[in-house]
Amino acid sequence: MQLTEKHHEYWQRNLRITAILLFIWFFVTFVIGYFARELSNITVLGFPLPFYMGAQGSLIIYVVIIWFYARYMNKLDMEYGVHEGEDE
Repeated sequence: MQLTEKHHEYWQRNLRITAILLFIWFFVTFVIGYFARELSNITVLGFPLPFYMGAQGSLIIYVVIIWFYARYMNKLDMEYGVHEGEDE
């Protein structure tokens, strides 16, 4: 099967958003943990930033990443006509 230019454009947009979201995930998961001592003087809701990110902040960001990716891909699928389910 030969892929059209439209397929390549769809795939490039998919890869771009995936790379951006994976970078955010990596930053929240590893960078903040790695620099925990240096970031401990920053407080969020009265807690040091590394403690807050480990306890709740990173989990909230993960859920936001999943929500954003699902919403973005649904819009992208609708734009390129490859969506599933009922037409809106």
